Parts: sequence; structure tokens; C-alpha cells
Amino acid sequence: MNISIEALLIYYIACYIGTFIGLYGVFKKAGKNPWYALIPVYHYYAWLKVIERPLWWLIFLVIPYLNYFVFLLMIWKTLRLCDYTRYILLIPMVAFPFVSLPYIGFSKKVQFYTRETIPEKELGFWHSKAIGKKGKSTDGKQKRIIKTKAREWSDAILYAIVAAYLIRTFMFELYKIPTSSMEGTLMVGDYLFVSKMAYGPKIPQTPIAVPFVHHTLPLTKYTKSYIESVQFPFFRFPGRTHVQRNDAVVFNYPDGDTVALERQSESYYAVLRSIANAFKDPKTYEGQYFFLDGQWHQYSEFYTKYGIDYYPGKEYDVINREYRVRYRPIDKRENYIKRCVAVYGDTLQIKNAVLYINGQPAYQPQKSQLMYLVETNGLDISLNNRKKLDINEEDRQSVNATMSVYHLNKEQVEKIKTYPNIVSITPYIYEDSVYEPEIFPQSELYKWNRDNFGPIVIPKAGQSVIINDSTIHLYARIIKNYEGNDLEIKNGKVFINGKESHNYTFQMNYYWMMGDNRHNSADSRYWGFVPENHVVGKPSFAWLSIDKFKEIGEGKIRWNRMFRKIK
Repeated sequence: MNISIEALLIYYIACYIGTFIGLYGVFKKAGKNPWYALIPVYHYYAWLKVIERPLWWLIFLVIPYLNYFVFLLMIWKTLRLCDYTRYILLIPMVAFPFVSLPYIGFSKKVQFYTRETIPEKELGFWHSKAIGKKGKSTDGKQKRIIKTKAREWSDAILYAIVAAYLIRTFMFELYKIPTSSMEGTLMVGDYLFVSKMAYGPKIPQTPIAVPFVHHTLPLTKYTKSYIESVQFPFFRFPGRTHVQRNDAVVFNYPDGDTVALERQSESYYAVLRSIANAFKDPKTYEGQYFFLDGQWHQYSEFYTKYGIDYYPGKEYDVINREYRVRYRPIDKRENYIKRCVAVYGDTLQIKNAVLYINGQPAYQPQKSQLMYLVETNGLDISLNNRKKLDINEEDRQSVNATMSVYHLNKEQVEKIKTYPNIVSITPYIYEDSVYEPEIFPQSELYKWNRDNFGPIVIPKAGQSVIINDSTIHLYARIIKNYEGNDLEIKNGKVFINGKESHNYTFQMNYYWMMGDNRHNSADSRYWGFVPENHVVGKPSFAWLSIDKFKEIGEGKIRWNRMFRKIK
């Protein structure tokens, strides 16, 4: 069930109006001036007085995103003072305050109590009970029950979970860098503090989910942590800024809308292409392998099961029978971090590994890395020297006795040149004539590679482009996957939502993301544009950094990286 923006807006307006109406009755029952409930802003002050909460809560009511949690907490406290204490009633009543507050405010069946207490031994575990009729004690004084220790703990745990969830959703989240795609700006083992307020937090699009879990339940291999039956539309609250060129950005992996669970470390679409190519070119793929469940398998295994002949769509038949294929909502796709090298409206091109934006050489991070061929006299760079230079062991590969491939920044290159065992060190850059089929848009009409790419224009909302059997390869995923249109190509003609189309107007803004480790980064060069609704947040600093290749005495904790602003 997809819930529209209009429905959400109606919900918020109903909550706002219902709160004023309900508090009028609540204030009257509490012996306060009911007209205070109709005075915007002041009604919060009066409300806190009624529920006997500290006035410093007003501070939290002016903090964006946190104020929503405090608002819900005030409703919770109000309901408890009306003797609604069972979670089975409290939770839905808090979720729909435009119904619950007017009801408790004007229903003659609902009594409002003070916060005086009776002995704890009189209390039940899950809910309070009043003494005498309508909560009156036998001596005529109005009483209000306290909570048992067990209930205090359960409430405290629930409050903590809700507060942590709201903070994680709307304010900030902690992430760990698992790969070297952003080295040496961000290093494997960096633990990041990522601000969601920087670009504005998004409303969770999959609201029914296990808290603090991304897409898979802990201690399971493939069990979903969410339910897709309710889907909210994309909505982003205002942020402090917007995504700017050269920002490091956390975003949901666009190519991760569909996954083959057994090979989810790979792009689903790359797996599809490899299966299709294995049938189209069996001679090339006869001896090639893929990794699955801890073992290497030959593509020739597919020939035995499905025959060697290819027909259109055969790759889909194979992948659906061989693997568990699952669609993932935007907010449940993997989180990636890359550098936004181009924003909507920019023209991007790469020439001989040099990035150009709008015809000018782009900003190059100080410690960005390229791949180098390092030739030695037979003695490779020692492990001790590699550790001193902070060379990632996963970014190093031996070719033969005298040749190795390293991913290095300029500072590391200059230092290595001084070693006596080094014969030569040469950048490994793909020539313009080399075609990499896996490079976006995976079409022979655009024979690009990672070092020579484009030019390409980054789409902007409201911008129109000509659509034909050539340009459609650049924008097909945008039209179909990101902006939700039906797309067909018949006899060289493009049909969008059943109509032949010669142009298309983009509905969203898009970005181009690249890793600082330019030759070891699965980024936009492989899967294309990043839609604005995939942007999650902006990394602020690394609060911890651990080098998994070093021991404690060798500088395992990178103290010099901690609490530095990420640039």
C-alpha cells in the first residue's frame, strides 16, 4: 500500500487541529483555563504544566525532528494521566492523537487524575488501577498511581528505543567504512558520524521494520527485517544545505533495487549481464568462474542445466531459478559513500584518468589514489614499509616476481620512488581505445572505460532530453526504475507509458558519485546516476579509526584520524 504525500499532509493537519481541540477539553478537566489550549506556542507551556513535566522540555520542542518525539511523549503522558496505561491502547492512541485527544478531552467516561501516588503494593504489573469509584480514594482525596519497578523499566526501555530510532532516522547515524573505495580520504576501519540534518532527513519509506536493523534480521542469512505492505512517498525535510560538488555523501545504492541474495555482494544487473554473455559467447565464458557459497563455479554449469543456445530473456529465467531474487525499497538498499563530483546540470568527462567538470579540471582530493605498476629488482616493498605508508593490503596484488600492482596517492608514490629496490613506478591508465563492457551505460554505442568516459550531462529536474534508440541507453534506468514509468523499445522506437516518445522531462535531480580510489571503486562509472531521493546524509567526522592490518603496538588505532572533519 503506497501512501501519498497528500495523505501524509492530511494526517499532519489532522494531528495539529485535533491537538488543539483535544487539549481544550483536557485543560478543562485538569482545572486549567481551556482557552490556553487554543493559543499557538503558549499551549505547549500550559500543556507541560498540566501534565506536570519540567519546563526545560520546551527547549526540545524547538529542536527540529527531536520536537516530534517530545510531542508524542507529551501525548503519552497525557493519556497515562487519564488512566490509559496498557501498551495495546497507548501506542495506537499516540499514533492517532487527532482521535484520542478529543476523545479523552470531551468524553464523560474519561477522568483526569493528578500525579499523587498510592503504595506500590497496590499496583499491577502492566497497568495502574484506581482506588474507589472514578479513582477517588475512601478519604475523598484524588489519587494517582505510580508504576511498578517492572513497568518503570519497560517504559524506560520503550522510551529509549523510540528516542534512539528517531535520532537515528532524523538526526545522525554511525557507519563503518568496509572497503577501500574512498582511500586515502576515508580508510577501511573508519567509523563515521553521518549527519542526516545536513541535507535534510527523509521520512522512512518503509515504516514497518525492525528498529536498528537495515534489510536483514540479525543471526539470519536472508530474512527480511521489514514489511513492504505500507510504503510512504519520498519526502525530505529542509536541511542546513544541499548536496554540493565535491561533498562526500552517503546514499542508498541505486543499483541495489534488486538483489540475487546468494550473490548480493555483486550488482544484480552485472550478474544478469554475465549470465547473458555466457550464453552469447560460450567460448569466452567456458573457463570463467563465479563465487557462490564459499566455492568457485564455472559458467559452463549453466550450459548443462539450460542448454547452450541463447534466446532473449534467458538470463532472467536462469537467475530466477538459480537464486533468490528480491526487490528492495530505497531506504533498505545498501548504504554507499562516495564523493559527489558532479551535480545536476553539470557536464562530466574523464580523459586519461583526469576528471573534467564543465570543461575544467575538477577538484582532486589530496590523497586520491590511482593504480600503479611497481617494478622492483626482485625485492618487493617490505610489509613494514607498507604499514608505515598506510598501504591497504587489499589494494596490492603481485603480478610476478618483479612486478606488483598498487593503489597509491601522490605522497606514497614519491616516498616509494626513494626506495633502492624500486626500478620503476608507472600509472596504469586505460587508453581511450580500450572498451570496458561493464562501464555505464553498458552499450557498444558508448565504448567508454574507467579512465576515458563521456562527455555526459547530469540530469536536472525539469530538463528535457531527446530520446531515441541511442540516448535511451543513458536514461533508461532513470525513466523506468527511478521515476516509475513503463518503458518499451520496439523496432528502434521508444514507448513511454504506452506512447511513442521523442523526448523526456526529468522529474528529479541527479548526482554523479565517484570514489577517491579511482581504480578500485564501484561508482557511477559502473551504474550511472544517483537520484536525489537516494541521498542519506553527509559524513561529518570519523569518531574511531582502526587499521585491521596493524597490531596494537604498530598504530592499530589511528588517533590522528579521530574527530577530524571529513573533506
